[in-house]
Amino acid sequence: MTRRQTSGELTTGTPAGLRERRKQRTREALLHAALRLFAAQGYERTTVDEIAEAVEVSQRTFFRYFANKEAVAFAVQEAVEARFLTELRQRPAEEAPFQALRRAALNAWAGATEAVEGDVTDELHMSTYRMIESTPALLAAHLRRSVDLEVQAARLIAEREGLDPETDPRPRVAVAAFSGVMRMTGQLWGRRQDAGADALRQLAEHHLDQLGPALSGSWRTA
Repeated sequence: MTRRQTSGELTTGTPAGLRERRKQRTREALLHAALRLFAAQGYERTTVDEIAEAVEVSQRTFFRYFANKEAVAFAVQEAVEARFLTELRQRPAEEAPFQALRRAALNAWAGATEAVEGDVTDELHMSTYRMIESTPALLAAHLRRSVDLEVQAARLIAEREGLDPETDPRPRVAVAAFSGVMRMTGQLWGRRQDAGADALRQLAEHHLDQLGPALSGSWRTA
């Protein structure tokens, strides 16, 4: 009986694994099709039906994977944000808050699009970022998402430092300063026509290096 149970588990387990892989491939195909269509004809002009048709699935199938067009537009960013929070939770306790934030962000960018969303190229990632920045509805959603991410990051920093973020403002202030630099970096990166992931990391590191000097001391030379 034990053998039959084991055999049955293997028999039922294999199709389940295949189904999950098919689901993942369908999700990635929808994501890639959507991002390519957004880049070619704009977010507002692209319909869910067009995205589904590009993958040869029904509109109903699209909605099994994404709640709406906005969800697919932010899919890569959501993956990077999730990885950032995971990295931040795992940073060594002895790291200072800014160092932990910096390391977590740089690690999150390192191959995140390929690892999480099936080989989304730098070019496609960049065109999506520009689309978000230039589409009012998406930009508003992006700012809301940024606020939510800051709240989560501040809570993590407070937890690792043993602080109460409701009474001690330092975690929120640190994350706000860090997020401001990162947003400026993203905007500069998005304006460049030939910049890839390496350029984004270099820009981020350069500007984060200026954060401390910019906030302390005089800028005037003797």
